[in-house]
Amino acid sequence: MLEQVLLELHNWFRARDSLNGIHPGRYAVSGGSLTLPFLQPGQYFRILGSLFNDGLHQYGPGPQGLRDEAFDGAVWALAIPEAVVELAGEIAAYQERYKDALGSPYQAEAFGGYSYSKADGAFGGWQAAFRARLDPYRRLREL
Repeated sequence: MLEQVLLELHNWFRARDSLNGIHPGRYAVSGGSLTLPFLQPGQYFRILGSLFNDGLHQYGPGPQGLRDEAFDGAVWALAIPEAVVELAGEIAAYQERYKDALGSPYQAEAFGGYSYSKADGAFGGWQAAFRARLDPYRRLREL
């Protein structure tokens, strides 16, 4: 869910290092992990240019769940605020709780003397439900 939130925000929170968080090069994934000396354990990173591993990952001392391969690409070192990580968790819980209503194509329903309608914006997706809390982190585009 965190990756979808970052995509929605157009903000990957790239680390502020000498390379602006982007580390291009030739990388080799072995044993399900990637050795990245510029990352700290627990830090998030994004892989671009890989055949099997593009996307968001979390760096750890053990295997990171990556598929073994060698690739020419880039690894983005990220500094995602804990508040955004927690918000992504809340959004995942929201989606699980309201999955039936969110998946329904109906805005209103009536049968047998019973009727209901969703309020405007209600169950309009997590983007609408969490807009006010997401907006402080939003960018028009990734820099």
